[in-house]
Amino acid sequence: MSSRSEACTLIERAVNDVFARGKSRNGVDQMRDIGSPKKIIHFGEFEVDLQAGCLFKRGVKFRLREQLFQVLSMLLEHTGEVVTREQLQRRLWPGDVFVDFEINLNTIIARLREALGDSAEHPRYIETLPKRGYRFLATASECAASEILPQRRIRLVVLPFSNVGGKPAEEYFSDAMTDELITALCQVAPEHLAVIARTTAMHYKHSEKDVAHIGRELGVDYAVEGGVRRSGNRVAINAQLIQTTDQTHVFARKYDVEMVELFSLQTRIAEDIATHIPSVSGLLSGGRIRKKPTEDLQAYLLYRQGRHHMYKETLEGLDKAKQCFEEAIARDPRFALAYDALGELYWWTGFFGHLPPRQAYSVGLWAALRAIEIDPTLAETHSLLGQYRVRQKHVYNWPEVRREMTLAMDLDPSSPLVRMRYAVSGLLPHGRLKEGIAQLERGLELDPLSFSLHCWFSIFLWLARDYDQAMREARFTERLDPESYTAQMTIGNICRESGMLQEAIAAHRRAIELSGGVTQMQGLLGLDMARSGNTAEARSLLQRLQATASQAYVSPTSFAWIHLGLGEIDDAFVYMERSIDEGDAFIIPIKTYPFLDPLRADPRFHALLRKMNLEP
Repeated sequence: MSSRSEACTLIERAVNDVFARGKSRNGVDQMRDIGSPKKIIHFGEFEVDLQAGCLFKRGVKFRLREQLFQVLSMLLEHTGEVVTREQLQRRLWPGDVFVDFEINLNTIIARLREALGDSAEHPRYIETLPKRGYRFLATASECAASEILPQRRIRLVVLPFSNVGGKPAEEYFSDAMTDELITALCQVAPEHLAVIARTTAMHYKHSEKDVAHIGRELGVDYAVEGGVRRSGNRVAINAQLIQTTDQTHVFARKYDVEMVELFSLQTRIAEDIATHIPSVSGLLSGGRIRKKPTEDLQAYLLYRQGRHHMYKETLEGLDKAKQCFEEAIARDPRFALAYDALGELYWWTGFFGHLPPRQAYSVGLWAALRAIEIDPTLAETHSLLGQYRVRQKHVYNWPEVRREMTLAMDLDPSSPLVRMRYAVSGLLPHGRLKEGIAQLERGLELDPLSFSLHCWFSIFLWLARDYDQAMREARFTERLDPESYTAQMTIGNICRESGMLQEAIAAHRRAIELSGGVTQMQGLLGLDMARSGNTAEARSLLQRLQATASQAYVSPTSFAWIHLGLGEIDDAFVYMERSIDEGDAFIIPIKTYPFLDPLRADPRFHALLRKMNLEP
């Protein structure tokens, strides 16, 4: 099989998985029976489309996992009546399916309450009747579909534009035009048009699937496709708007302009497309006005080349990206997006220990601050700045983190990246895993094939001790990118805490291989080895890391985890304290790491939390 065929097969399998499980998050089923009447149930600020499996809050569709939706449906079918635990068991786990019924049902009810903003102590919707079951308390009424469904946002995906000229050196430019059009469409009518994020859209690059198929997979109403050709100082773009249900071409146009008109062209194309979407066309004035990112076209092209290299997520790619961003800034010192990209690059450089975190973060923080100084409306830069505030000048400044994340969410509540950064840097350090999971799920609504979102989702589930669901999510993440070492890292962590030490060792060995020997992966392997009784190899890894540390940066947590596995608790505490001082990113989940549970009663552990301002 060719590499392209393999890639398409893997993407197709991944897409099928995420949207089969997409039903499990929000109950959406795109294969509706058009001819049957819709039954919409209204209660409080919610509406439920029982036929389509959709939950709406004030007209906005929410994701709800399949079992949660089944429980909600059953409660709504018996409003005011007791639904016994046995009835729910038969509905959720029929026949010979064996599960730990009590634990699983309690978890489902808890998550359903969380989705509805309900409380077990003071219920508005779901009342628990001890040893009997549950009762739906609110008044529920049936209403016409037309009262609810038109309020939902129209969903649209911009498929990767083709590189019409076929020159490999121009591939970055066609990708950039896709990215820019996504950004422009996000801004024309944000409350009425939901645009699938770039990360998910790019999974369909070179895909042979038709628009109807993609529409069903992503649950979108419209798709935009087209091509880009750049020749000299001119650019030609073909754009088509297609209705996914019947593949009708609603709008098509060819644009041919000079390169200097590129920025205004993207806004023009976005507005032309939105004008031909009936429920959006009259609402365009609500969108934000796009600012021209730079007056220097060459600086812009360098920035786009840098993004293209950075998305490869390799050391070579990061080096090339850094050079492009710095050249762009040299050409235009007021190019805010180039500073933002440079700040993001240094964040990842410090996160994975390619540079000492304090060194990387000092440069990255400066770049993020400069971007905000130039353009304070950049939501994603505010969220990046919030990540940097976690470790600014040896102080874990949580009020500043909250301030930046709140501002970012206010500026762009639809951004999956903002929600992910809020979950990781605003909620995870405080052990607020349920809230973090909810933010990641919201991000997945518009970026359902995002590797980063799924990766963090699996990590949050692991930290929440939901090992079965975490493993399913981690395996899906692995299918999204089989060459990613972070997926193997999470699989290994889940296996270790599930008692499958040999599987953990195998996964972390693979993570080391894929990462080229990233030291954090070696530390986790050492923990596995020590836990499995192979203390000789654990000590060998420790010595190898010590040798590496004489020549390059090694994250202190890498040493801490191996000492912890070997039972050398005093040394583990020394290195954990050092990791806090040095800004080691892998100490951030200190409140929720399962393997740190035996240390939580130790006064030294509470001293570490105080040092991170996570405890009074």
